[in-house]
Order: sequence, then C-alpha cells, then structure tokens
Amino acid sequence: MTAFLSTIGDRLAERWISLLAIPGLIYLTALTAALTLGHQHWHDIGRLRARLDALAVDPGTHSPGAIAVSAVAVLAGAAAIGAFVQAVGTWIETVWVAGSHNLVTRRLTARRRRRWLAADSAYRTALVAAGRATIAEADDAGRLTEEAELRYAARERISLVLPHQPFWTGDRITAPEHRVRRAYQLDLAAAWPHLWLLASDGARAELTSARSSLMSAARLEAWSAAYLLLGALWWPAAVVGLLTAATAATRVRAAAASFADLTEALTDLYGKDLASALGIPCEGPLTRELGEAMTRALTKDPG
Repeated sequence: MTAFLSTIGDRLAERWISLLAIPGLIYLTALTAALTLGHQHWHDIGRLRARLDALAVDPGTHSPGAIAVSAVAVLAGAAAIGAFVQAVGTWIETVWVAGSHNLVTRRLTARRRRRWLAADSAYRTALVAAGRATIAEADDAGRLTEEAELRYAARERISLVLPHQPFWTGDRITAPEHRVRRAYQLDLAAAWPHLWLLASDGARAELTSARSSLMSAARLEAWSAAYLLLGALWWPAAVVGLLTAATAATRVRAAAASFADLTEALTDLYGKDLASALGIPCEGPLTRELGEAMTRALTKDPG
C-alpha cells in the first residue's frame, strides 16, 4: 500500500508540474518581461538584465528565508495561473459543445444551417449533372464528377450532418449520434454506457486518449487567450498568442474528428455484442429493426 501511494503521489506531482507549474512559470516569465520592457523597449534585453541584476544585489535577496518565501510564492503563483487557465480551458470546451440555448447561439446555429443547406443543394445539383453526363457518356462527365466531389467536400467541411450546434466542434462530436440514429435507429446516448462496458480495454484506451487530446487543445486555446491579453503590455506576447491559437485550432479539429470517428467505430463494432447482451437475436449486420429493438430495451420503452 505504501508503494502504491508513493506511485500515485509521484504521478500527481508529475501531472501538477506538467499541467500547472511549468506553463505557469513560463507565463510568469513573460509577464515579468512585459512589465519590465513594455512596447517601447520590447527587444531591450539589456534592460531586462539590468533589472535582474538589481534584484540580485538587493540585500534582502541574500536571506535564506527570503529566498525560500520567494520560491514558494513563485511556484504558488505559477500554479494559480495554471489552475485558472485550466479552468478557462474547461469552460471553452463546454462552449464548444454547447447547444443553442440563447439568442446568440441560436443565430450561430441558424447561420451554419443556412450554409450547410446551400452547400448540400449545390452538391446535389452537381451530382445530378454528373450522373446525367456519365449516363450520356458526355465529354465533360469527368469534370462534372470532380465538381460534385468538390461540392461534397465543401459540405462536409461545414458539418457531416445538418448542423444542430453553434460551433463546428460541437457538431463534429455529436455527429455520430445523428448518423447512428439515421443508419440504425439506435439511440446512441442511451446505448453508450452499455457499449463502453462491452468495449475492449484497447478501444477504451483509444477513446480516452482522443478525449484527453481534446481537453489539451482546449487548454492550449486558453493559454493563447492569456498571451493575447498579455500582448496589451508587450506585443511579442500577442504574436505567441496568435501562433498558439492557430496551433490549438488545428489540434481541436483533429481531436474532435478522432473522438467522433472512434465513437462511431465502437458503435459499429460492438453494436451486435450489445444486442446479444440484451437478449435480442442478432444474425448478420446491424439493421434498423435491430437498432429499434435495442433502443426500446435501453430506454425501457414497452412500445
């Protein structure tokens, strides 16, 4: 038990250092540079060095007690900044997947729906034209087919399904729920806890990793906002914030797509196992009839 608690303590310490202390210390360093240099002397390293030398020769800095208190204060400040930014990251993640609950989010959702419907109409028109040209063996059949593929890709960039969320991330994460409902008539929200229990350790580990990547991307987005705010005092921090925001945006899309794809894949792979576990006869692939039967069993709907 002592060894177990020691191992847990080491892991918590490592996690505290990696998530809170180190990013917080880096931000405190940037804050010190911002307060010392400002916009006017943004690149004056000599000015920063002189400030550090002045602190070093201060008699109070040679006291062991003062050094210890300063070290604890710096670490506590770094941890506090890290914890605050992590909380902001959690809030950002919540906003990403939030539904249309107020006027602003409803308008954002409506705007995304209009864009998706326009892209869908353009894709269907191009698809019909390509189909007719292919049947008629027209010379431009290849070009029209390529045009239809481009229209399809443009629609998919907006959302895989008709948007129900104000932001792309929310629609991408919830897309499996709508796709599974459309394909199998299975209520994924009701089935998910059962599918999770039936999944293998490897499948759950992959999903957990994808979920962690999404959380990390949200934290990175929060850090980008922190550096953008610091840019009001020292403009190089704003550059760091913009680069961090661009990196976070890329990671968010990759993590959300990975998590959604793995969720849908787990449903496809373990749907039949769930039917068997519920005592529902299942032979062959998943069907809409089988999905409806599982949904009734999972939602305790006698009808």
